[in-house]
Amino acid sequence: MRGPEQGAACKVTEFCSSCSGTAVGGVAVRETPLEPIGLQWFLGKRLYSVSAGPAALQYSADSIVEAVAAVRPLDVDAHLIARTQGILQDQLVNVIDFLQQDKGTALLRGDVFDQPIRTDIVHRVVRWQLARRQQGTHSTKGISEVSGTGKKPYAQKGSGRARHGTLRGPQFRGGAVAHGPKPRSHEISLQKKVRRLGLKVALSARLAEGKLLVLDSVEPPSTKTAELERLIADMGDIRKVLFVDGTDQVNETLQRASSNLHYVNVLPHQGLNVYSILQHDTLVLSLAAVRQIEERLTRPISR
Repeated sequence: MRGPEQGAACKVTEFCSSCSGTAVGGVAVRETPLEPIGLQWFLGKRLYSVSAGPAALQYSADSIVEAVAAVRPLDVDAHLIARTQGILQDQLVNVIDFLQQDKGTALLRGDVFDQPIRTDIVHRVVRWQLARRQQGTHSTKGISEVSGTGKKPYAQKGSGRARHGTLRGPQFRGGAVAHGPKPRSHEISLQKKVRRLGLKVALSARLAEGKLLVLDSVEPPSTKTAELERLIADMGDIRKVLFVDGTDQVNETLQRASSNLHYVNVLPHQGLNVYSILQHDTLVLSLAAVRQIEERLTRPISR
């Protein structure tokens, strides 16, 4: 599709203050953390989207590329890819190390890292996780369990006081608790395929936001906390980060370096879960962890 004039590329015509971006011939182009509706473009680690509507269909992808390049000039090695999120398409991502050095590229499976964004599925999985996390060891004593005499405190009639048959009732100090909690399981049932889909959606959302980084190894150069703090700051605007290692045990160097950083957490690949992903705005995976996660989420479900 071409613009209103055949062969003419769209130009940046006005600044759109309402959407904190730039208007391209009436079509708003803006940076967004996640916008699963409409056309989307990735430029490096940033996601650009064009607001959906009739005007969006009048311009070709090349025209929008030129408009976005005018907003943020393209680097020499950066490229803009027009795509739609959630079509199960394999994703090509850059692999770097802690020093931001290029280590090649990796192809991520589309059925794991390019699922449609389903907030309802994520909500169900988080409820299931939090319910299973409750210990359920709460307990109170009923009237038959409270220590005390079973004798009637005073005569039924004649005293002018209320009628009582025991001093262990819930209305007395030190008495029983009426309808109190007893040890039980808070677990709720959720199908395995829904749990698996929730993890795929969470991974796809972080990748679509540009907040999923792939490192060749999550082992930092040293165990110095200050050094790790500087390296994380160089990765971009990170408030809370989760490192996932591809081995069965967490890398000891990374664990020692991050132990005093409250915004850095580390997990082995088998411990990755939806709730932990949502608690961190940035997810850093080792290349080995990516392959382990893909194998885990694509193997047949045992019934």
